[in-house]
Amino acid sequence: MKFADFHQDQVITAGPYHLSQDEVLQFANSYDPQWFHTDPEAAAQGIHGGLIASGWQTCGIAMRLVAQAALQGSESFASPGLAYVKWLHPVRPGDALSVKATVLQTRCSASKPDLGILRWRWQLYNQNEVEVLDLEATSLFKLVV
Repeated sequence: MKFADFHQDQVITAGPYHLSQDEVLQFANSYDPQWFHTDPEAAAQGIHGGLIASGWQTCGIAMRLVAQAALQGSESFASPGLAYVKWLHPVRPGDALSVKATVLQTRCSASKPDLGILRWRWQLYNQNEVEVLDLEATSLFKLVV
């Protein structure tokens, strides 16, 4: 999608993404090696009652789904960051995750006329329609002027 294709209150959906136990273990062992992400037996005895995915992995899955649905072939080139990120419910191996991205605002930069700014909210849901992740992102787009 091009920057001009986005408009306030627009909703973009994508998914599902099926998360395997192997993916959870591989990510956690590489990037978030906490026992409730890396040790299924210990995790079964823990507060979550089983292995759960890293919140950072769920952010990556949301990014993948949004990129595939809306950013491939776009002028998007960077993000200055997130306003917030909330992990609302554990994500487990076997979950099927889908994203809902809602455009909050689009505007052109006042100081840089070749820069488009998109603020949007991404909500990730599991197969039971339970919201597992909520974040607000800003994306920057290079505009042709």
